[in-house]
Amino acid sequence: MRIIVTAFLMASTVAPACAQMTDDPFPSPIASTEDIIRVSFTEFASLPDIEGEAARVMILVDEPGTRRMFVNDMRGPLYTVSYDGRTVREYIDIDDPRWAVAVEAGRREVGFQSFALHAQFGRPGTEGYGRFYTWTDTRNTGSTPDFRPNGGDDTHDTVLLEWTARSPGAATYDGGPPRELLRVEQPFRNHNAGQVGFNPFASLGDADFGLLYITLADGGSGGDPLNMAQDLTSPFGKMLRIDPLGSNATNGEYGVPAGNPFAGGGHGGALGEIYAYGLRNAQRFAWDPTNGNMFVSDIGQNIVEELSLVTAGANLGWNDWEGSFEFIGRRAVSLVNPRGDPTVTYPVAEYAQSDPLLTSRVAATGVHVYRSRAIPQLTDLVLWGDMPGGEIFYLQADDLPNGGQQSIRRVLLNDGGEAKTLLQLVQEKNVEQGKPPSARADLRFGSGPDEQVLILNKQDGVIRLLVPDGSP
Repeated sequence: MRIIVTAFLMASTVAPACAQMTDDPFPSPIASTEDIIRVSFTEFASLPDIEGEAARVMILVDEPGTRRMFVNDMRGPLYTVSYDGRTVREYIDIDDPRWAVAVEAGRREVGFQSFALHAQFGRPGTEGYGRFYTWTDTRNTGSTPDFRPNGGDDTHDTVLLEWTARSPGAATYDGGPPRELLRVEQPFRNHNAGQVGFNPFASLGDADFGLLYITLADGGSGGDPLNMAQDLTSPFGKMLRIDPLGSNATNGEYGVPAGNPFAGGGHGGALGEIYAYGLRNAQRFAWDPTNGNMFVSDIGQNIVEELSLVTAGANLGWNDWEGSFEFIGRRAVSLVNPRGDPTVTYPVAEYAQSDPLLTSRVAATGVHVYRSRAIPQLTDLVLWGDMPGGEIFYLQADDLPNGGQQSIRRVLLNDGGEAKTLLQLVQEKNVEQGKPPSARADLRFGSGPDEQVLILNKQDGVIRLLVPDGSP
């Protein structure tokens, strides 16, 4: 009898606890047919294949000083694209042996991750003239890293490099070897580096002008096993902010801005480079040109994908929280007391990886805040989306939601009167190219002149430009 009673008590204790955990915390799916926005597009430019494989495109940015755009392939090339899209030219291949960068690009999640052009890149006589920065995984691990993880296997390094062109407007890079600013030893082979970027809306004299933002994932594996995202003595799982032209960092190769939330010591050993923390795999961030809001999209573990606002010193929650929910493990979050820690910055919007709208692989991407009136249906919207499935989402920029996926709506691409997802367009282009249709899109957003929105992917090499209805 004692055994039976004990078993009954155990069952009655476990059942309620299990009922408060879930792998799908959102009761209603993303609205698949409500408030859809249809946008026209044109096939603007194409990047070359490398050994028969489409360009692995990551970042596209405008450079107004030289009146062209720059876009990278994860395997090493950095291209320029003319404003009319007709001329695509290799500017530099950072994997060229003469640079000794040795880009590690042998797997899906590693490679030439990101780059940023200094705001003064094309302005003679300024400190930033000709300077640009690359954030890349590298096989070259002979140098001593500036930062090491709390464990792991030392799989490769991620390095931030500064390049200086003598004539920034030249067709190809004409400068010398890069200068290394910082190096990070990676503990695992997945989700390592993220994005680098300058605030494009900061002007000379603003506190944010010339400061480089850097995202670094939690190091990889799953669940942040080395507990680094909440560790303020570690750069992993963080957004960093540095002055690439400064020199007061520990290694003397860059500056730590005095305005950073943990700069100047007195914060329990916290790194002065940290701008925000509690990130898992934040590959994309961007600013609102109207109010300065900074958004970051962060890839979740197995359950929640998120889009959040970032402020100085913000804790985005990982790995205590996955989105608005307490993180239990790779297969569950808690439904008890969602968004319950007032010290955490929770997402403005989030969605479940299990949502029926999405493919079997899910990862949040973004971000572009559209304030132009050239495409009226997009005015005052935050554009983001799901990377593998190629779904483009929108939110109202002036009426941001407070978490959840109930406010998420879709943007579809108008292809000859038929509304399609990016993945559908990519698959059709693959057939035209004589290739098997891709199972994923790998959506990215690019920003051109005058707030142009360009849609990138890794599967067909085509850069698509969103245009007003009726455009040729």
